[in-house]
Amino acid sequence: MSVRISDSTVRRLSLYLRMLRDLLGQGVELVSSRELAERTGATSAQVRKDLSLFGSFGKRGRGYDVADLAATLQHILGLSRTWRVGLVGVGKIGSALLGYRDLARRGFKVVAAFDVEPDKIGREIFGVRVAPLSDLARVVREEGVEIAIVATPPDAAADVAKRLAAAGVGAILNFAPTEIQRLGDVPVRTVDVVLELEGLSYLLSGGRRQEPE
Repeated sequence: MSVRISDSTVRRLSLYLRMLRDLLGQGVELVSSRELAERTGATSAQVRKDLSLFGSFGKRGRGYDVADLAATLQHILGLSRTWRVGLVGVGKIGSALLGYRDLARRGFKVVAAFDVEPDKIGREIFGVRVAPLSDLARVVREEGVEIAIVATPPDAAADVAKRLAAAGVGAILNFAPTEIQRLGDVPVRTVDVVLELEGLSYLLSGGRRQEPE
């Protein structure tokens, strides 16, 4: 019987992997749970608990082998291969994502892009040719798109997500400022920049409940 791993745990594993990669680049060979915790905002106990869900790692008094743990987390997170990504909406956010070189270095290759604007269709942006949205199903199948990024205006996002799911995409990352529900077996994760900024606004306001003027 498999154990369901929470989204918060998966996010922390990603943070641990990022830190381990940084340490590898610095030539560090060993790291303790305390050091990992300090670098990721967790606690030593949380680091040990997260890792224990997947097996026994490290040795008491010695710590974790940075290279071995990085390789293990990479495997756990499904990053031992390259995922083929499609992008819908080549506006400012979409164009920035196409130019984000770290995506390819981390195992995510953008192989297709779509838009409805005539002046964008047919153009090649950072090595990816923009196809018309009307060709979405065909291009998704031909390019083997597995993960899709939605960066459209909010009123188009839900329909685009449904079309992507119907075309066979396995997961969707939504950058449009609107909530999209899980589509059958296709998980949807939303990145809401305004929501995060509002959270920061609350913290900067002292985290206190304030009465409106």
